[in-house]
Amino acid sequence: MFSFLKKIFEVAPKVDLAELVKAGATILDVRTKDEFSSGHIRGSVNIPVDKLAGNLNKLKSKNTTIITCCASGSRSASAKGILTSHGFANVYNGGSWLSLRRKIDIY
Repeated sequence: MFSFLKKIFEVAPKVDLAELVKAGATILDVRTKDEFSSGHIRGSVNIPVDKLAGNLNKLKSKNTTIITCCASGSRSASAKGILTSHGFANVYNGGSWLSLRRKIDIY
């Protein structure tokens, strides 16, 4: 029972998202088109989470590092799950796009 709870609440090791971006990671913004047009991280790709499964071909490859983001982190977590279930190997939930933008220092 303890190992089960430990696995659920286990904290993932810290990842330097700025370094991943510098190394060529794709930033995937999964907000709606209207949300994206009101502000986004320069160079990010916009595919709304509800259309993601049908638009995986718009992403470079399954081996590309992808950082998902949205307004709060909820949809980006769902997007990470969609991507990993389709075989994308290096996916990170960047949380809210504003927070991610501050972390990676891209304006």
